[in-house]
Amino acid sequence: MRTLSVTFSLLALTMIGCGQAPPTSPAESGAALKQVDAPAPQSGLLGAVRRVSARFHSEAQATKHGYVSTVDCVSSPAGGMGVHWLKESLVDPVFDPLHPENVLFAPGPNGIPKLVAVEYVVINVGQPAPTFGGQAFDVGGTPVPVPHWSLHVWLWKDNPSGLFAAFNPDVSCD
Repeated sequence: MRTLSVTFSLLALTMIGCGQAPPTSPAESGAALKQVDAPAPQSGLLGAVRRVSARFHSEAQATKHGYVSTVDCVSSPAGGMGVHWLKESLVDPVFDPLHPENVLFAPGPNGIPKLVAVEYVVINVGQPAPTFGGQAFDVGGTPVPVPHWSLHVWLWKDNPSGLFAAFNPDVSCD
């Protein structure tokens, strides 16, 4: 978790820059916001995300595409998340469902990591809250030190708590 906190702290410092405050609106940031509630139904969106995230079924592929392991496996009494692999360049005010900021791996059989979910992190600069095909994002939920929204999508491992729940009781870090 320390590595994740350090990474997000560096992101905040990058945003603040040479003494400048982070942008307070999409226009100020120059962010091109994507509309998530496009005509495609949620199942179509889930299928599209599943197709693009299928390439991350190995940590080597995640690395090849610019994702970096945060090292720590995240768990709580509610269940686990696994190890987040972050692509820091995607953490911004733009929600693009086909480019998740995190891909999550959890220990599988024989300890071999398996892709279990994707997570989106969208910096809040005053734009409307994002939704994933109508599913609201959580406010906060990550160690990002600026206002943001996040959403887990359990595409690769069934989650008894729900497709969009933060933790999965069937994921363990042990």
